[in-house]
Amino acid sequence: MAGHSKWKQIKRKKAVTDARRASSWTKVIREITVAAKSGGGDPGGNPRLRTAIDAAKAVNMPNDNIDRAIKKGTGELEGSVYEELTYEGYGPGGAAIFIEVTTDNANRTVAEIRHAFSRNGGNLGATNSVAWMFDRKGQIYMDAARRDEDSALEAALDAGAEDFVREGDQYVITTTPPQFHAVQDALKSRGWVIDSAELAMVPKNTVKVEGTDAERILRLVETLEELDDVSKVFSNFDIDAAQLAEAQA
Repeated sequence: MAGHSKWKQIKRKKAVTDARRASSWTKVIREITVAAKSGGGDPGGNPRLRTAIDAAKAVNMPNDNIDRAIKKGTGELEGSVYEELTYEGYGPGGAAIFIEVTTDNANRTVAEIRHAFSRNGGNLGATNSVAWMFDRKGQIYMDAARRDEDSALEAALDAGAEDFVREGDQYVITTTPPQFHAVQDALKSRGWVIDSAELAMVPKNTVKVEGTDAERILRLVETLEELDDVSKVFSNFDIDAAQLAEAQA
């Protein structure tokens, strides 16, 4: 959990350029399309689609874009044919990296991912080389400045959360996948504001990464996340607070 949640803190504090906004929209549109294709176009009966729509709204995507993506998924409009893949490997310092991909060209995608690993001191591994180090969990992020920690913890546990921690200026609430939406709904019904939420691969244990290796693994994860075909990147790295602060500068 530490590696993933700390990386999210870094991303939240970085300046968001127009190019990154465009890339973010591309990824979200693909997720909406795939979710609608696999589970139908009604978010009320398709939890994955509901999550994707929430993510789209979080990056201020217009409703027209969301509707078109859904219709492409259900076949009402023509669109690209995507497949979902995962890739695994090791970064500098021995940290495990798990990558989720949505692509219309697997050969292009694996070439880009392999290039990112080789340029940043990592190694692309075989299937299941690191997946066993992670658990699939729901994770909900809330601004710690909005409520005190005791009341936030109480609300999370009452809502059915599995775990609750404070990571810097965020509360991170962990759920089982089946309880992911129920916990969000319970929190919202009590007036809590959720910054973001996702189904994540949460590491069972973390690996301490220091010095040059820490700088390189941050570059590697960032490079991977900037690839259009990459949906999400998860890692089990744990980096000293001082180096994290430098990365945020």
